[in-house]
Amino acid sequence: MKALTLIAIFKLIKAALLIALAIGAISVLHKDVAEVLTYRIGELGVDPQGRYMQRFITLAGFATPRRVVMVSIGSFFYAALFATEGIGLLLEQRWAEYFTAIVTASFLPIEFYELSHHPTLFKMLVIAANIAIVIYLVWRLWKK
Repeated sequence: MKALTLIAIFKLIKAALLIALAIGAISVLHKDVAEVLTYRIGELGVDPQGRYMQRFITLAGFATPRRVVMVSIGSFFYAALFATEGIGLLLEQRWAEYFTAIVTASFLPIEFYELSHHPTLFKMLVIAANIAIVIYLVWRLWKK
């Protein structure tokens, strides 16, 4: 499988996850967020009484309807951005290579900031993948 196709799939997976987040946010609008999350986490087979789940549920319980709407709108926006990148790359469009390199590179400072404040292995892996994507796309564009 070509590297461009793998990058496109990565972007489309990110878009799908953000759409799921946006729909999930809308589904808890005007409901007790903590209660809904406890139920849904339990449905996934995860112990909602775990330390990290309790922290997540507690924080989410402070969500106001306005914040829930903003999370949903933001998630849909970024999903559209990632879907545009992914589809453009699948179609091997040159503009998509430029677009993806610029957008992905523009998120790196924010990702480094987040990593410096809350380091996790997952964040490090995502940053490494994004750096690799930018380097590969710049190299590919330079070569052409």
